[in-house]
Amino acid sequence: MNRKRALISDTFKVKKSTDIRATLEYLMTLFPRKLFNDTLPQIVLKHQLYSIHDDKTLVDKEVQNKLREQAELLMFQLGFDAEAFGLIFASDYKAKVLAGEEGKVTRATVEKFLEKVLTSSCTDLSFSKDKMLREFLFTDSEIQLVKSGVLTVRDAGSWWLSIPNTGKFTKYFIQRKAVLGMVKKSKYSEVLKAELEERRTSSQVKFHMKYHIHDIVGAELVEIPTTSGTLLR
Repeated sequence: MNRKRALISDTFKVKKSTDIRATLEYLMTLFPRKLFNDTLPQIVLKHQLYSIHDDKTLVDKEVQNKLREQAELLMFQLGFDAEAFGLIFASDYKAKVLAGEEGKVTRATVEKFLEKVLTSSCTDLSFSKDKMLREFLFTDSEIQLVKSGVLTVRDAGSWWLSIPNTGKFTKYFIQRKAVLGMVKKSKYSEVLKAELEERRTSSQVKFHMKYHIHDIVGAELVEIPTTSGTLLR
């Protein structure tokens, strides 16, 4: 058998329309804000959209050419996987970042940076020192954003746009392997999606099971034959 696991599904409950924003809003509702004491913005992985929309090109165009260019959506390269990109609504990101900066000496600099990034298209994943100095008109001393978590080092002279305090998110997210293990241990390495959603999970799995299912399906860590409804294997 292929190393991918199988999960038989009663089909996802989200209507498979072409409204990518509506899908994002649905997936955001699965994000466990309380788990992070409401300090993190709601994060969706771009590939989770693929679990609902078969047309990846459509998803990518909507995300890149519409939502990001209209400054509604930000995308982040998540450090634990080169192919994992986080999506956050710009308004939510700004609100959570500024709340975390309350009372800090870096707040004014961070606010200045957000104004530069969020007032036009939000298509940059990273920023060079040259762009920070020449286009954003920052001084060398102002590039202290790294300390605030808004930027993380990419290489010498450039930084990734980042989400502050995502260490715990990463720690919990990678427990997808525990969910994959639950599929593997099922009879014939197959399980009904509805059944998996209702299973009691170990203390390791902190996220809503549906959040993980959209992840493993979208990342193609499971197979989906079409003969018996939606089958994840």
